Amino acid sequence: MSGRLLSARLLPLVLPLAQRANITAARHFHHGTSSAAGLLRADSAIRVVRRRIWPAGYTPFSNVVAVRNVSFVRILPRLLIKFARIPALFAGATITGLAYVQYQATQAGNYALDVFDRTKDGVVDIAGGIFGGAKDIAGQTWKGWENTKEQVELPGWVQKLLRIHEEIGDGPNEGGNGGPGGEPPNEARMAAVAGATAAAYGYDQSTEEDPKAGEESARDDQMMALTKKMIEIRSILQTVGQSNALNLPSIVVIGSQSSGKSSVLEAIVGHEFLPKGSNMVTRRPIELTLVNTPDARAEYGEFPALGLGKITDFSHIQRTLTELNLAVPDSQCVSDDPIQLTISSPHVPDLSLIDLPGYIQVVGHDQPVELKQKIADLCDKYIQPPNVILAISAADVDLANSTALRASRRVDPRGERTIGVVTKMDLVDSTRGASILTDRKYPLRLGYVGVVSRVPPVTTGLFKKGSGNISSAISRNENAFFSAHPLEFSPEAGLSVGTTTLRKKLMQVLEQTMAASLATTRDAIHQELEEATYEFKVQYNDRPLSAESYLAESLDGFKHSFKEFTDTFGRPQVREMLKEELDQRVLDLLAAKYWNKPITNLSPALVEPESLADLPRADSGSLYWHRKLDASTSSLTKLGIGRVATTVVANAIQANVDHLIGRSTFATHPFARQAITEAASGILNERFYSTSDQVENCIKPYKFEIDVEDGEWARGREHAAGVLKNELHAVEDAVRNVEKVVGGKRKLRDVMGFVERARKGEVMVGDDGATGAGGFSSELLTKGKEALFLSDRATLLRLRLSAIKSPQCANKNNKYFCPEIFLDVVSTKLVSTAVLFLNVELLSEFVYQFPRELDVRLGRGLSREEVERFAREDSRIKAHLDVIRRKELLELVLEKMEGVRDLESTKRERERARGKRMDEARESQGKEKSRWGIF
Repeated sequence: MSGRLLSARLLPLVLPLAQRANITAARHFHHGTSSAAGLLRADSAIRVVRRRIWPAGYTPFSNVVAVRNVSFVRILPRLLIKFARIPALFAGATITGLAYVQYQATQAGNYALDVFDRTKDGVVDIAGGIFGGAKDIAGQTWKGWENTKEQVELPGWVQKLLRIHEEIGDGPNEGGNGGPGGEPPNEARMAAVAGATAAAYGYDQSTEEDPKAGEESARDDQMMALTKKMIEIRSILQTVGQSNALNLPSIVVIGSQSSGKSSVLEAIVGHEFLPKGSNMVTRRPIELTLVNTPDARAEYGEFPALGLGKITDFSHIQRTLTELNLAVPDSQCVSDDPIQLTISSPHVPDLSLIDLPGYIQVVGHDQPVELKQKIADLCDKYIQPPNVILAISAADVDLANSTALRASRRVDPRGERTIGVVTKMDLVDSTRGASILTDRKYPLRLGYVGVVSRVPPVTTGLFKKGSGNISSAISRNENAFFSAHPLEFSPEAGLSVGTTTLRKKLMQVLEQTMAASLATTRDAIHQELEEATYEFKVQYNDRPLSAESYLAESLDGFKHSFKEFTDTFGRPQVREMLKEELDQRVLDLLAAKYWNKPITNLSPALVEPESLADLPRADSGSLYWHRKLDASTSSLTKLGIGRVATTVVANAIQANVDHLIGRSTFATHPFARQAITEAASGILNERFYSTSDQVENCIKPYKFEIDVEDGEWARGREHAAGVLKNELHAVEDAVRNVEKVVGGKRKLRDVMGFVERARKGEVMVGDDGATGAGGFSSELLTKGKEALFLSDRATLLRLRLSAIKSPQCANKNNKYFCPEIFLDVVSTKLVSTAVLFLNVELLSEFVYQFPRELDVRLGRGLSREEVERFAREDSRIKAHLDVIRRKELLELVLEKMEGVRDLESTKRERERARGKRMDEARESQGKEKSRWGIF
């Protein structure tokens, strides 16, 4: 706006003020000289007439007749008044013009922002910067004038004359359009009046980024430091125990659905992060801890119980909160299991808030009928003392119908710990909004705060910034609204409005409430500490313990047990295991190539070309028996000894490791059991294939030719006899088990006789006895076939034992007559060769690597949280650690409380020093005024 246009708009305001001030001063001067001679009376009359036609700015004192009886002391006040009048009028006119400029710029800016959303921030910042600079100059001018006015003692009628807002609002001006019968003031005139009034009231229209006074900033910083320490103490106490005496208060946010509860919290945080939806989405309490990080640039949130790390995207936080809330089933709708969320930012105050599900009036058709009562009970649980209640009510709803206020009055009838927040102030008339904030029917000691906390519509358009900070936009929107109604919402009115004011009030109230609870909390902590110390001394004999030391002791004990195992598990033990495995393989080959086959049906048996019973008398050059032995030997050497031997040894090692775990303290720790088992299997799997290949390569010569020495044959003869004896005992035990199942030896003998006659063809059995035959059921016939097979096997084993002990099998050249001995010698050679490489390639490597792998998996490779989780898997150790941790935390809390007490002492000393400085300043100011009055 050009200067000419501004002066044209201000001229109707300034001229009436000047004219009225001149007339008043003239009347005063005329009455002051009425007691002089007639000449003076004539001169004064002439001066009165001339004063009415003098142009503005022309001083009348140049034409005053010099008369000696006119006192200089009498003229001096008038001289001061005339010189003081010009800067006062200029300051008022300047502030009025600037207020009008702001009003017009706000209106134009809002219109432009609605059309061009992308250019919003640039236009507003430039306009705000220009106006801010001009306002700062005007503010400094006004403060200078106020200081001058306070230091100069002026008559009361002069001070009344200089009240700009009273002059403007004094009714009709001379020659103006506001008199009786005149036109009503136009929009520009009303904006100028409002701006001048707002400037006179000193309403702060700056954003929250404006600098504050040094002392106020220092007090805020000290208050934030004190609150931060108290919130730290509260967080520690939450981990100590469930006692209510060990909890510092929080601010509990309650309100009806759609009352603006979420908007208030998001305005305090500066981000939209709470769940949104048409249905009931807030189903669990949200314990919100705000941490001010002045040196950090990033803003992030953390869910301590989920371990998701730092989340910088607040839309991700919103999705996570939505998922955690919707996890509560619709049949239950609400849960008292809280969600813990910590938000760290340089733009948030240190606060501890609890957001609860909103009160409802009507239960939906898909919701449980008891939902309304559930929500009320949940809120009543949290709004108990000493928590501070933040009761949210909408301005367009009568306070008498506010569910939040009714709930707070039940637990806080005197309103001593309830802060009323009235949202949506822009939806009601300013006069009604002011009356709500000054309500006397529902008085609150902490008062009401009016806010317009929703995000302005211009930030939700096509070019929305996403997760950007919305505090500035909300602050500008609130300032624009409350500045447009200065008569109702000015500081002189004594009302609290704006989100910034709410933040500061919450910090102050939380600090005061926490400070009031510190004494009782300190006493409760002392008592808890004494109990924990007594329990630690009596139950655990003051034995120190930590998760790390417990893990180290357990690991050392397990390593010691493993060392004992390696001392008793070497080459002899491996050879014995492999020989037992190959003995069983030899028996399987003998059964397949030489011995009788299982009886599968009741048909006549096929006649063997050569009977095993005739082997001792067979021809030494019989190709039949030569081929049987060569096939059996080839099957044994080509069995895959490398794989079989490596598997046997690896399984034995793994089984022994599992046995060691079961005997150690790791037996009650699933995490450690899994880690140790995986360490062992990892090493064995890594060495398996290379060891198997090495063993297989070394037994290749035995696949083509096997030389047997006399000593090897003698040892093989003795060992084969022992193996056959063991097999015979096993067969006889199996026959006795069948007798017990059938019901006796006699009955089994009858069944076996019938089966034997059927096998010889003496009895014809249809459908192979599937439906029974000979008076026996199919089950009895099956048992009879099994018993007959075992009986024949026992007979063959007795014959072969006799053959092995005969002189014929004493000579190694008769190997075809004694296949059991020869196969035993071959298996012994295979075992001896395999053991050499198994010991080097597998066993020695495992003994060397396994302890080191344990150190990695259960030592250096574990985080502190994993070590803590491991130790707490044992209930006894968990109880021991809980006592120690409880004792340490209580001692830490007491130490921090001492720091808080020191901060409070420092704060009180600074307040006393500040009060002393203010008293000295007032005393000095009084002396200055006294000197002026005497002059």
